[in-house]
Parts: sequence; C-alpha cells; structure tokens
Amino acid sequence: MATVSDPPPATPDTRPGERHRLSGRLGPGAIVFMVVAAAAPLTVVAGSVPIGIAAGNGAGYPAMYVVAAVVLLFFAVGFTAMTRHVPNAGAFYSYVGTGLGRGAGLGSALVALISYVTVQGAVYGYVGFLVDDLVTGYGGPSLPWWLWTAVFLAVTGVLGYRHIELSSKVLGVLLVAEVGIVLVLDAAVIGRGGGGEGLSSALVRPDAVLSGAPGIGLMFAIAGFIGFEATAIFRDEARDPERTIPRATYLALAIIGVFYTLSAWAIVSAWGDGSVVEAATADPGGIVVTTAAQFVGTAAADVMQVLFVTSLFAAILSFHNVLSRYVFSLGNTGVLPVACGRSHARHASPHVASLVTTAIGGLLMAVCAVAGLDPVLEIFTWLAGIASVGIVVLMLLACVAVVVFFRRTGLDRRPWHGLVAPGLGAVGLALILVLLVRNLPLLMGGSTPLGVGAGVLLAAALAAGWLLARARPNAARDLTTATPADSAPQI
Repeated sequence: MATVSDPPPATPDTRPGERHRLSGRLGPGAIVFMVVAAAAPLTVVAGSVPIGIAAGNGAGYPAMYVVAAVVLLFFAVGFTAMTRHVPNAGAFYSYVGTGLGRGAGLGSALVALISYVTVQGAVYGYVGFLVDDLVTGYGGPSLPWWLWTAVFLAVTGVLGYRHIELSSKVLGVLLVAEVGIVLVLDAAVIGRGGGGEGLSSALVRPDAVLSGAPGIGLMFAIAGFIGFEATAIFRDEARDPERTIPRATYLALAIIGVFYTLSAWAIVSAWGDGSVVEAATADPGGIVVTTAAQFVGTAAADVMQVLFVTSLFAAILSFHNVLSRYVFSLGNTGVLPVACGRSHARHASPHVASLVTTAIGGLLMAVCAVAGLDPVLEIFTWLAGIASVGIVVLMLLACVAVVVFFRRTGLDRRPWHGLVAPGLGAVGLALILVLLVRNLPLLMGGSTPLGVGAGVLLAAALAAGWLLARARPNAARDLTTATPADSAPQI
C-alpha cells in the first residue's frame, strides 16, 4: 500500500476555467484495498452465499463465482486496454463517452450516480440494523437503526473529506481483518476434511452446477463483484495510471473471484452437498456464523459478527470515495455545478464532492426513516436491486464502447484486447442483464411494481443523457477526445 507523509497540494481553486485534478501516489495495492473493500467480502460470504445456495443451484453455487469472474475478466481486458486512451478519471462515463459519444456518456454518468447512491444507501441501512442487533445481543440498549447509520455517515464524511491515503489505510486494516477470519474458517473446514459428507465435489460436477436455478445463482454471484470496476475512478491519484489501473483491476478481480469461490465451497463442504440447501434455507443469516462456531470456536463466531459490521463500514467508505469522485469529475466536465469539481488545497481531496455525497446519503436515509422502511427487507433489498442492474448496464456499455472505439480509431489492433475479449464480455453481461431484469422484482423484495419502477428509472436516466447533451452542448465535451499520446496505432 502506498504511503505519503505529506500529500502534494491540489490544483488551486482560484484559477478560473482551469480543470481541477486530484493528486496522490496510490499503487496497485492501495487501490485494490479500496475496491475489494467495496465488494465487502465478509458480507458476501455471510449474506449472499447462503441465499445463492438456497435460492440458486444449491451445492453447485460456488461455480457461479467462477463463471462470473470469467465474464468480468473479458470485460476487464477491454476496460484496461482503453485506460491509456481515456484522458480523465470519470471511469464508466468517460469510457462510454469516448467510445459511443457524449449522449451515451452522459446517460451512463446518470446511471452511475443512481447506482452508487443506491448501493451506498443499501449498505447504510443494513449497517444500522446490524449494529443495533449486535449491541442488543450483548445486553446493550435497543436504539433506532437510523441513529447508528447517522454515526457511520459522520465518520465516513470525515474520512472522505481527507486525503485518499487516510481512507486507504483504514480500508487496508479492515479488509485484512475480515478476509483473515473467513480464511481461518476456510482452513478449518478444509483441514478437517469438511463435514460428515467430506469435501464437496459439486463445484466441478455439471449435474450439480446446472441443478436448481443456476440463473438466479449467477445473479447473486455477479452482485458480489460490484465495486471492483471502480479502479479507474482513482486514475488521477494513482502513481502511474497506465500501469497501476490495469494491475489493480486484474488483481482485484482475481482476489475476489478466488476468495468467493473458495469460501462458498468451504461452506458447502462443511454442511455437505445433501444438507447445505436445507441449512441455508432455514437460517440464511446465521449459517456462516454457526459454521464458524462449529469448526473454529465460539470466540471466532463472536469476532466474525463484529467484523461483519466493519466489513459493511469498509464498503460504505469505499463507495463514498467512488461516488464523490464521480461527482468531482462531473463537476469538472460541467455536468454538475463547477463547485463540485473543486479540490482541497491541503488534502488534495474532492472535499466539496465528498460533502455533497454525505448530504445525499443523509437525505436518502432520512427519507427512508421517515417512511418507516425496514432497513434490511426494504431499504437494503430495494436499493441493492437498483444498483445491481445499473452496474451491469454500465459494464455492458463499456464493453461495447471499447469495441467501437478501437474499431473506429485503430489505436489498438490486438484482436484479443480490442475485439474478442470485450465482445465476449458484452455477450456474457447481456445474458446476465436479462437474468437481472427478469428477476428484478425478486431483487426488489418480491414487488413487481417496484421492479418495474426501478427499471424505468434506470432507462430514463440513460435516455436523459442524449437530452442533456443537446441542452448543454459544452458539458463533458472532452468525453469524445482521446489523449494526444494516442496518435500512433499499437501493433
């Protein structure tokens, strides 16, 4: 992880018309900590894996993480190949805009804002509930979930206001702790040869992988990777963007894919192929903690419950950093008010964008609290459903943009990087998107009207990009411009 004792000053805010940039010396390790923390590994293992097993393809569910990782690897090949040709740190909207034009770029920017606002809000609701549950479980007072959420909002706002190095150090510590406890559980299960049925072989058996509802399993698996794609948003703060961003992207994807597959397989092995579905269905929220108590001890189970909370906080902080940098970039390109694109003279941080992000999160949680929504069954499930569909839409558009950009410009003539891999990624993501849309009511807590409404919201945001491009012709005008260094084609 990169460390900087005295961050370089940001671009002064007093120069009219100048594009502000963030600064930093983040290496691949620091960025990996940031994006893997957003994926919330312990939260996925303790929360999504049991649901994927129960509602998806049972003991064959761990294979869905392999499938998801392969599809996202195809996406990552084109995504990273285009990194050196994209001039700013706008991530998805910069890539889509560069490849498909300003209308598509601005539409994807709006979808990205909605997606990251909702996924952050989903975790805010969940962490408030979980902290109250943890405190009352140890004999403490029961308080409204939104009071705990307000505490996390404040702490996240303070860290997001400061230099990115501080957040990366906090995330590094929390991530090592949550991954460590799960690896201890994995090692204990493997070391004891699994449960009564031994180590599971369902992972490599086609009949097990295709049993039940593999489409639903894949849907939950792909949701566990949300966050890894945000590496490019830290471009301006990376030590060497053209090398750091691709390395961080591949490393994050590999770590997440291997970790999820191994841990899901360990959970299946602990209970056995014939019993795991029944166990996961009976207690989806507690099966992993119960497994830890059985194979490692009650102390490990208690530690895991605490780290579950810190895992959610790490995800919140990471999503806050990503969202604030989207707001910052959109302020710089004229889509949002120019004040959002200002950087702090001392902390070299997007301080105004960070404050805006905190305010939006606070407002969203206040609305949810006043409406009396359940923090898990409604806030978490509804908002996470919107975010899952939105992120897959963005990745699909990015794959298409890569193919179109390289076919049009000839800047990268390598077939694998410019055509085959992103093309395969687009096909895979399109199939996943169909699964998500078909099951959107399920992601939205079983409500068809809410599922339809979420789909309409995202579609309207994407379409609004073309209207915004016409209404504000100077907004994000650099989206279709490649960097000057790209004048010579690659061989």
